[in-house]
Amino acid sequence: MSAVIPKAVFTFLQALKLNNDKDWMQANKKQYQANEKALKQFYASVEQGLNEKDQIEKVKVFRINRDIRFSPDKTPYNVHRSVSFSRAGAHRRGGYYLRIEPGNSLMAGGFFQPETADLLRIRKEFETDARPISNILEHEDFKLAFNGFVQRDAVKTAPKGFSKDHPNIDLIRLKSYFVTHEFTDAEVLAPDFRDKLLGYYLLLRPFFDYMSEVLTTDLNGVSLLEH
Repeated sequence: MSAVIPKAVFTFLQALKLNNDKDWMQANKKQYQANEKALKQFYASVEQGLNEKDQIEKVKVFRINRDIRFSPDKTPYNVHRSVSFSRAGAHRRGGYYLRIEPGNSLMAGGFFQPETADLLRIRKEFETDARPISNILEHEDFKLAFNGFVQRDAVKTAPKGFSKDHPNIDLIRLKSYFVTHEFTDAEVLAPDFRDKLLGYYLLLRPFFDYMSEVLTTDLNGVSLLEH
């Protein structure tokens, strides 16, 4: 099980960006397949590392083919490789993500566009008391690694039923609650990248543990899970 990402992965993706068409992909299919095999070995190694501190039930490798049905960009392939790791059980919420792309690699973790009921529950919690999540976001190590929630996915003023003047509106108006950390190409290709990545994933655990408690209880703290 390889714990290193080969430089050939970056070389291939850089070339794909310049030759994003089916003919080129077909001519370079063997290299693509070799890269995918190496990446899946790396993902398996990361999953193994995550399972030492957490429990992962699903690893999803995103397809290189783009969905171009509703996009003005008709290039057929993504120029990155991505994977997500889902936590096991209804009582474990949150997910880990990794994108490998020359000049644009990052890890992420959290709650991307949660379903309506979960989003409302999160917003209600932050409306009631945002101190626990603020303490997590402001923790020195967490803040240094992630610099707060990604802000691009939010309603303009306030969600229906919430006051735009609420002191926690900057949290309440978000539609997703996740953080990211970017990596240089040199970091991704370094022998210690897996360990560094797992270190950032581990920093997410207080956030995941708190949000899991929120999403499995009502506002009175009563469990929503069946016993």
